[in-house]
Amino acid sequence: MADKSLSVVIPIYNEEEALPLFLPTLMEYCHHKNWALVLVNDGSTDQTKTILAEYASNPGVHIHHHSINHGYGGALKTGIANVSTPYTVTIDADGQHNHEDIAGLFELAIEQQADLVVGSRPPEFMANSFRSTGKWIIRSFARFLMPLPIKDLNSGFKLYRTRLAQSYLELCPDSMAFSDIITLVFINQRHLVLEHPISIQKRIAGKSTINLYTAFDTLINILNIAMMFNPLRVFLPLSALFILLGIGWGLPFILMGRGLSVGSVLAIFTGLLFFVIGLIAQQLSAIRLQLIHQKSQQKEN
Repeated sequence: MADKSLSVVIPIYNEEEALPLFLPTLMEYCHHKNWALVLVNDGSTDQTKTILAEYASNPGVHIHHHSINHGYGGALKTGIANVSTPYTVTIDADGQHNHEDIAGLFELAIEQQADLVVGSRPPEFMANSFRSTGKWIIRSFARFLMPLPIKDLNSGFKLYRTRLAQSYLELCPDSMAFSDIITLVFINQRHLVLEHPISIQKRIAGKSTINLYTAFDTLINILNIAMMFNPLRVFLPLSALFILLGIGWGLPFILMGRGLSVGSVLAIFTGLLFFVIGLIAQQLSAIRLQLIHQKSQQKEN
């Protein structure tokens, strides 16, 4: 069924080998569905720009070029910001995603009135022990800091309600952590976030740029977003830990009639300081979230 309500956004960086293999088929599919296709060349240093120029005149295709590399998230921001349809789908440029899965996410979003649908990859995709361990650490860390109703947090295959995604772009990093963070933003803002299974193929060409630094950067950004939405979730455990540590340290000295030790007083004071900082951060968070909500309402109106 043809529909003018969807745009497919693809961030591209040095994918000269993969693009000719999957892009023509994807363009034909989007043309048949009457969907827009937004391609963002993120400062590629190979022949990506030349290859994309061959498709620039195709109807429904919009191509944007970054003069320098902005990062995976930076490319997605450019793509999503230039979407004018009610819904946006993001997929990767390495040919791993099956474009026919887009329809499944779109149909679910329409049926359930979902604000974000995450394309959940099959378990066998995580067969690599390094990737599986990294994903488990990231998911566990995120779940500790905030509610997490979905499993595949960092899937790059997602369908968004465009106006919401555009209003949250400034909260998200330019790095690979974009996929994780924007999902957490939608969850914390209490939008309807669902999952839908997708298929994954082997990378057509090139190699993944995900590494240990990517995982570390993602953890830092998850901590940042938790601090923004619910700072007490971070500061209260720290406060309780130091206060209990101070009491436990000082109790033996009190029982011996020697009063509180300097270390015990310092630990208790540190715990109280974390508590006060948490309260201040919570107030600042409430103000910022109100501004974000107002901006989202303005986009809707």
